[in-house]
Amino acid sequence: MTDDLTPAERYAAAKVRNREQATALAPFREMYEFGLDPFQIEACEALEAGKGVLVAAPTGSGKTIVGEFAVHLALRQGRKCFYTTPIKALSNQKYADLVKRYGPDKVGLLTGDNSVNGDAPIIVMTTEVLRNMLYAGSQALSGLGYVVMDEVHYLSDRFRGAVWEEVIIHLPESVTLVSLSATVSNAEEFGDWLDTVRGDTEVIVSESRPVPLWQHVLAGRRMYDLFEEETDHGGRGSARREVNPDLLRLARTENSRTYNPRERRRGKMVREADRERERRQRSRIWTPGRPEVIERLDAEGLLPAITFIFSRAGCESAVQQCLYAGLRLNDDEARLKVRELVEERTASIPSEDLHVLGYYEWLEGLERGIAAHHAGMLPTFKEVVEELFVRGLVKAVFATETLALGINMPARSVVLEKLVKWNGEQHADITPGEYTQLTGRAGRRGIDVEGHAVVLWQRGMDPGHLAGLAGTRTYPLRSSFRPSYNMAVNLVDQFGRHRSRELLETSFAQFQADRSVVGISRQVQKNEEGLEGYREGMTCHLGDFEEYARLRRDLKDRETELAKQGAAQRRSQAAASLERLKPGDVIHVPTGKFAGLALVLDPGIPAGRTNGHRGFEYHDGPRPLVLTAERQVKRLASIDFPVPVEPLERMRIPRSFNPRSPQSRRDLASALRTKAGHIVPDRHRKQRAAAADDREISRLRTELRAHPCHGCDEREDHARWAERYHRLQRDTRQLERRIEGRTNTIARTFDRIVALLTELDYLRGNEVTEHGKRLARLYGELDLLASECLRDGVWEDLSPAELAACVSALVFEARQSDDAVAPKLPTGNAKAALGEMVRIWGRLDALEEEFKINQAEGVGQREPDLGFAWAAYQWASDKSLDEVLREAEMPAGDFVRWCKQVIDVLGQIAAAAPRENSTVAKNARKAVDSLLRGVVAYSSVG
Repeated sequence: MTDDLTPAERYAAAKVRNREQATALAPFREMYEFGLDPFQIEACEALEAGKGVLVAAPTGSGKTIVGEFAVHLALRQGRKCFYTTPIKALSNQKYADLVKRYGPDKVGLLTGDNSVNGDAPIIVMTTEVLRNMLYAGSQALSGLGYVVMDEVHYLSDRFRGAVWEEVIIHLPESVTLVSLSATVSNAEEFGDWLDTVRGDTEVIVSESRPVPLWQHVLAGRRMYDLFEEETDHGGRGSARREVNPDLLRLARTENSRTYNPRERRRGKMVREADRERERRQRSRIWTPGRPEVIERLDAEGLLPAITFIFSRAGCESAVQQCLYAGLRLNDDEARLKVRELVEERTASIPSEDLHVLGYYEWLEGLERGIAAHHAGMLPTFKEVVEELFVRGLVKAVFATETLALGINMPARSVVLEKLVKWNGEQHADITPGEYTQLTGRAGRRGIDVEGHAVVLWQRGMDPGHLAGLAGTRTYPLRSSFRPSYNMAVNLVDQFGRHRSRELLETSFAQFQADRSVVGISRQVQKNEEGLEGYREGMTCHLGDFEEYARLRRDLKDRETELAKQGAAQRRSQAAASLERLKPGDVIHVPTGKFAGLALVLDPGIPAGRTNGHRGFEYHDGPRPLVLTAERQVKRLASIDFPVPVEPLERMRIPRSFNPRSPQSRRDLASALRTKAGHIVPDRHRKQRAAAADDREISRLRTELRAHPCHGCDEREDHARWAERYHRLQRDTRQLERRIEGRTNTIARTFDRIVALLTELDYLRGNEVTEHGKRLARLYGELDLLASECLRDGVWEDLSPAELAACVSALVFEARQSDDAVAPKLPTGNAKAALGEMVRIWGRLDALEEEFKINQAEGVGQREPDLGFAWAAYQWASDKSLDEVLREAEMPAGDFVRWCKQVIDVLGQIAAAAPRENSTVAKNARKAVDSLLRGVVAYSSVG
């Protein structure tokens, strides 16, 4: 190629090469066996130029290369780099990767569980650890040059997302920020905000997948392509994405297959030929079982595969189904490698715990190349599954959606059993963003030529809806930022109230709220122009028509109000008359389907009163059960009685009367007609309208007639313009209220929090009190409750196990609330302390209501959950794992996770508790030691 160049061109190319060799990027590129993609090069060049970067790219596209370049730059410049991740498992994985490249001396790890080489120039940590360091003014921040925020789209998480914004806002200006995100549809908006708060930030968006993705639907024995062959298979190209007509035909066949009785003709059943055709169709369409799916993928060379099942129990059940079906995906050599690695990784687990943890069943699945992966598993077990999967020794994993959150486990294929999942409140369709995140695991870069996403056929499936999920790239980043009590005292301590308020107004949440106001403001401006035009249209030469229109409106509003009052009064009188009815009263039903003579069998008294009829309670007034003169037994409603009703006569109801017996009804109805059929009910006299005697209406009518505009020939034309003016003015005021509600929302919430903390003596103006300094060291959802418990001495003189039980109530949240069963609690001091915690929470809850701090908006203290107290107490009391898990009825993974969270908060309490005349700090440290044993203590680093 160079031979074809002119000397000048060769000289220019040499200059470019020399310039590239002089950059930090050149030696960095040589560390990789593959060439970097254009978006990676663009991001790295921006970093080297001193800019911050936001990289938004699909899962598996290699975003972390940019983060690793930040590490490379930090080491080259003699500065530090913090690499943050949202979850500990990701931190452990990234730590292991960086240790392989730079050696253990240069890399450290800080998570809630582990602290390894904390003074190293490269430290991998969870985002919460960095947030805590910023508030504490840690010395480790000295010399910090770069911060990598992996999976920065986590800031949408409603529980933890605020931490990402806190870090971004509070990082020193000298730190260069590297933000790595999944593909989001508003990356430019997020980049604009980063540019505002962090300075010059380059936004690099890549939507092309490194490995093409094919979309399929598996129905019966056939694998259908979701799109026709001429599509771009998930790339960014402009090719048309038409749904496969065979799949559409299959859906139509499936939907028309169900027998509909309306299609019967003259009482004949569907013809035999139709039934035969239906049997043939049914033989082609079914949802294949889990072992059948894996066998099919194996036969077509589509393993390894991850099957997403939105249920932990479903994942475990899938493994068992494959074992029972005799499925084996590993040969003898692979089985030996699996056993060797598993025994090495689990050597530290006591043999008596292995049976409790289901070790042998789990090992059998692994040896066959099959495993589950979900949050209920022991962390060690999950990490073994991840390692075996990456090594190709596990070929089929059944996982919940948590696996899609950043763990490096790419597969050749991804299978989705259903497109519906439980979101904590109801079964809801998965979103396009969730579909993209899940299927993004398919296709291993450098290994697979293409990836495959397979959706299992389900009855009623709409291929068009599935194509919409697969073809939509809508995954907007929405801030979940809300001020907290801990955040408030830390901000006031560092910056004072005024500066803190200004800082919070720079949050992404406020940035988005302000941007949404722009569109509303434009609409207000348009409305104001329209109002001006309407004002001209209603101008009257005789006087002020706006004033005249206001009088007309006031008159109409007053008449409407009086009409409503009259209707309400009539309803009240009618309800009162119904309440006076007794069994045996003969009445006349004035209106409705059952108008006419009726006998009251049961008065149907509303809730709060006894009615003696099958325990019915009615919240919308009396609902009498009556027998009509036409022999019908019906329960009437207040709508059947627009006017009061009075008994016409009394009748005895025989004890033998059975409302379900036609004969009984016939006899009693006949007696009713004989007794009262000749009585003509009094007609209800219509009352004089309240408007006729109302002084306000008389005054308004007098003013209206006296107004100059009343005599205008074009009065009604002016009135129509005035009505349009009024409606548009009302709409404009609503928009202005919306603008007011969205402007300074974060700062107003902060003001309410500060007011409550001032009331409780945590703050005095810009001063943080001793109580406030204690709160500043307590991070968590129930930070204020923990601080109040320390302040009131609730945990004094508790044993370490009792303290662990109490602290568990601050962190635990049951996956599904079960208010019907009271949780088992330790007796004695622990039970009393837990009760006192709930009482303190009740006091705080009342205060939050008084200060308008709303839990529904993500601010405030939820009620402490006592569901883990017994398990924490038992474990800290040295009970066996078997006994604790059996009584807790909880998976080992959940148990370990909650224990580690309790340990984390105990550590905070030990640091925040008073040093003098208090046993809490000492017992908190002892409680940590009591909990940190057995399965909870197994290190996951290495």
